[in-house]
Amino acid sequence: MQRHDWTKEEILAIYNKPLMDLLYEAASIHRKEHNPNQVQVSTLLSIKTGGCPEDCGYCPQAARYHTDIDGNDLMSVSQVKAQALRAKSTGSSRVCMGAAWRNVKDGEEFEQVLEMVRTINKLDMEVCCTLGMITENQAKRLAEAGLYAYNHNLDSSEEYYKEVISTRGYEDRLETLNNVRKTNVTVCSGGIIGMGENLEDRAGMLVALSSLNPQPESVPINALVPVEGTPLAEQDRVSIWEMVRMVATTRIVMPQTQVRLSAGRTDMSKEGQALCFFAGANSIFAGDKLLTTPNPDVNEDMELFKLLGLEPMKPFTKKSQPESIDAKESKYKALGEKPKWTRPGHTIERNLEAKEKGKNIKTKA
Repeated sequence: MQRHDWTKEEILAIYNKPLMDLLYEAASIHRKEHNPNQVQVSTLLSIKTGGCPEDCGYCPQAARYHTDIDGNDLMSVSQVKAQALRAKSTGSSRVCMGAAWRNVKDGEEFEQVLEMVRTINKLDMEVCCTLGMITENQAKRLAEAGLYAYNHNLDSSEEYYKEVISTRGYEDRLETLNNVRKTNVTVCSGGIIGMGENLEDRAGMLVALSSLNPQPESVPINALVPVEGTPLAEQDRVSIWEMVRMVATTRIVMPQTQVRLSAGRTDMSKEGQALCFFAGANSIFAGDKLLTTPNPDVNEDMELFKLLGLEPMKPFTKKSQPESIDAKESKYKALGEKPKWTRPGHTIERNLEAKEKGKNIKTKA
């Protein structure tokens, strides 16, 4: 049963329980709501890398920071199809396509993404996109193409969000999720721990996610992977115990949601990941990269699954496969919208410092 009235105090009390009690409660709920021996496996594909105009403090794809990320233009439909087939052959049931955009703009590139969605859905794989903010009409066009899920992370609590990002507002995240909810596309939304936030911020993020009605079908829990050149490059990595507690708390607060163990798995031992699965994680990203950050090799994951007696979940287990409508038969057309997504305008000192440092490096180069 979904509760939409969790308070920050209640969630903190759960998070801070004695670990054995927390694990027992989370695992009991997990077994009641899900098959504990099945894990949904997704492959994350960066279809357009780098050059993003945002200033997210954790992201190496922001154009204003100097990182070692090689940018690329939007991939072709045939390239994406080849990657999807490769992912399917290694056990993935879902392909998540990410583009380093602030928001979707109607035009040739979006039409290309819609064709990618149609192509992958026709391979009998779930399709997810993370493309930035989208309007209601754009969400409907993605749904019509056969999109299964749309990812748009809240990242942190509304309060701490302002310490990480200044180029867009928290309300824009919620508005995008609301636009997705006006379609049959499922919602994927989570966040990152280890950005310097406190426990109250972690609880605040779970309050925001659990308050959504219905709650997100998928909630990724990411551990920050500090990248040289970004404002958060010097952050200490979170411990496995913090990840276990966050996964378990998320499972208790959102019983029916798929909790995805996302970025940061390369630093986790097999035993640590096993604890996360026991605590309620039932989704992972497979493949050697998560957009631009390292991820365990898919063969390592399959070895771990074998060791733990886990099996990859088949596609469309939780929800039936959507139909793909061809472009020429589409009911929804491009409107040429130019929505005014917010730009809060406040400054974040460490983001400005990283920008200046990146500018100086580029100038010298």
